[in-house]
Amino acid sequence: MGLVERVAPARMGASFRWLLGSAWTSNLGDGIALAAGPLLVARLAGSPFLVALAAALQWLPPLVLGLVAGVVTDRFDRRRVVVITGLVRVAVLGVLVAAILTDAVGIGLVLVALFAFGVAEVFGDSAEATLLPAVVDRDDLAVGNARLMGGFVTMQNLVGPPLGALLFAAGTALPFVAQALLLLAGAILITRIVLPPRPPRAPARPHREIGEALRWTWAHPNIRTLVLTILLFNVTYGAAWSVLVLYARERLGLGAIGYGAITAVIAAGGIAATLGYGALTRRVSLATLMRVGLVVETATHLALALTTTPWVAYIVFALFGAHAFVWGTTSVTVRQRAVPQELQGRVNSVNTVATFGGLVVGAGIGGALAEGFGVVAPFWFAFVGSAVLVIVLWPQLAHIAHADAGAAQAAR
Repeated sequence: MGLVERVAPARMGASFRWLLGSAWTSNLGDGIALAAGPLLVARLAGSPFLVALAAALQWLPPLVLGLVAGVVTDRFDRRRVVVITGLVRVAVLGVLVAAILTDAVGIGLVLVALFAFGVAEVFGDSAEATLLPAVVDRDDLAVGNARLMGGFVTMQNLVGPPLGALLFAAGTALPFVAQALLLLAGAILITRIVLPPRPPRAPARPHREIGEALRWTWAHPNIRTLVLTILLFNVTYGAAWSVLVLYARERLGLGAIGYGAITAVIAAGGIAATLGYGALTRRVSLATLMRVGLVVETATHLALALTTTPWVAYIVFALFGAHAFVWGTTSVTVRQRAVPQELQGRVNSVNTVATFGGLVVGAGIGGALAEGFGVVAPFWFAFVGSAVLVIVLWPQLAHIAHADAGAAQAAR
C-alpha cells in the first residue's frame, strides 16, 4: 500500500484528497506566520502594549464576526467562500510584502493588515470546517478529521513556526512571501473539490438562529460550563501569551529561531498527548481530565513567571502543549455528544466567540501590565487569576461527568 493510499484512501474520493492537500498547504503557511508575525511586530512596536494589541487584533475578528460567519457559511456556496477569503488573505500579504521591500512598513500598517487578515480568515475557516462532511461518507469522518488534525498539528504547529523564524532571520519579507504562495496554492486546490448539490433553504433570519444557539447553550449545564471555562481561562492565557514574543526575548534571551521553537515544542507535547488520549480516557473520567488540565495550566503560568532558563521553559511549554491538546480533544468530545446536529455549527460559533472574547480581554490586560510592570507581570496575573478560577469552577466541572460514557469509543 502506497503512502498516499495510507494517508488518504481512494475510497474517500478525490475531493477528500484535494481538501487534505489544501488544508495541509495552508496550515504550513499559517505556521510560518505564527512565528514571523510576532517577530515583525516586536521589531516595529515601540511598547509592550502595541505587541499585545497586535495579538488582540488577530483574535478580535472571531469574537466580533464568529456568529455572522456561521450564518454566511450556511447561506452561500461554501467552496466559493473558502476560495475568495483565501485570495483576500493573499492580497493582504501582498500589500505587507510590498511595504517591507520598499521600507514603507510601520506598526500601523502591520496592525491593519493583521486585522484584515483575521476578518477574511474567520469566514474562510468557518466555511472550510463544513467541507469534510460533504465529501466523505459518515463512516469516514473520523479518519478524515484525524488526517486534517494531523496536518494542523504537524504543519502549523511543529514545522511551520521554526521555518518561519528561520526565514525571518534570513530576510524580513521572506516568510510572508512563502505564506502568500502557500495560501494561493491552497485556494487553487480547493477549486478542484466537487460538492454535492445542497437542498434549497428557506430565507434565514440570522438573529433568530443565533438567539436559538445562545439559549440552547445556556440551558445545558455541561456546554454552559465548557463555554464559561474557556472564556474565563482565556483571559488569563491571553494576558500572558499576548506578550510571549517579548517574554522569550527579554526573559529567556531567545532569538528569532529560539522563539519559533517554542511553538514547535508545544506541538510536540500535543502530539505525544494525542497519541495516548484513547488510553487516557479509558482510565480517567472526562471531568477529572478537565480539572487536572486547569491545574496544569495554572502551574504553567507560575513556572514561566519564575524561570529564566530556556531549557526549563521548553519543558514547561511541552507539558502545556500536552494539556492543551487533551483539553481541546475532551471539549470537542463533550460538545459532539451533547449538541444536536442541527445546532452544532451555531453552538460551535458560540464557543468560538467565548474563546476569542477571553483572548481579546486578556491581551488588553497583558499589554497594560507589561507596559507598567515588565514582561513577567502578565504571567503572575495569569497564575493568580487561574488559581482563583480553578477554585471557583472546580465543582461546576462535575456537569461534564455525564459525558464519560462512550468517551473511549469517541477518542478511538
